[in-house]
Amino acid sequence: MNYTEANKAAWEEAFDHRTPNWGDNNHIRLKKGNFEFFDSDMKNELLNMNFRGKTVAQFCCNNGRELLSLVLDGGADYGIGFDIAENILEQARETAEKAGVKNCEFINCNLLEISEKYYDTFDFIFFTIGAICWFQDLTELFEKAGKCLKSGGTLLINDGHPLANMLAMPRDEAFDPNNLTRFVHSYFRKEPWIGNSGMGYISGEYASKTFTDFSHTMSDIINGLAANGMKTLRLNEYDCDIGNVGSDVYDKKGVPMSYILVAVKG
Repeated sequence: MNYTEANKAAWEEAFDHRTPNWGDNNHIRLKKGNFEFFDSDMKNELLNMNFRGKTVAQFCCNNGRELLSLVLDGGADYGIGFDIAENILEQARETAEKAGVKNCEFINCNLLEISEKYYDTFDFIFFTIGAICWFQDLTELFEKAGKCLKSGGTLLINDGHPLANMLAMPRDEAFDPNNLTRFVHSYFRKEPWIGNSGMGYISGEYASKTFTDFSHTMSDIINGLAANGMKTLRLNEYDCDIGNVGSDVYDKKGVPMSYILVAVKG
């Protein structure tokens, strides 16, 4: 079994172990509008973009809450979410139905094997927190994204900052609350991260199937985009811990914890 197949099994297991009511009320939250499922920096970025008449996609869409928010609040013409975990996508479809969103669909697939029918389809593709880390080779991933974008289309990544992978998290033995800026991992780490304790924000901790994810440097990201015909227009960095990876101990402490990158396909 390769790491992608193993991650699929682990994600589907995590959803089966989800905490009570996890995601069940997303359709209610969607009615609040104003890009409910995005933080303030992403809201500002999205508000400055025009999605009217556009076809948009989220790669690694999880349970669809962000894509549905973008389609509803941004006024996109149509949205497609792609994810590897079928049972999580079922919740996305249920949320869309309950929210009355008919111009959105969810496709179960490995992004590296995405069908050619989606090539040259999207005006806008986005990745959010904790998505690109599941891919060992970003050049391969961005090749697929680039093929799916129309010429002149936009790609956006809102993710944890690569530097944050150098820090010790509160669950780590090396964590020192009195020295939050001490680096304990290499920025250029090539070894995968291996997890067997569940997916915390969905399920809490349990003895789980194996999750495998990877660190990437900022140059990995920008060069991977460039290699596939996408020019970075802007890169903004923030000290907001948008994934709560440090249980908020690193939030607003002056350490780069997240970023928003916007690129365009030439």
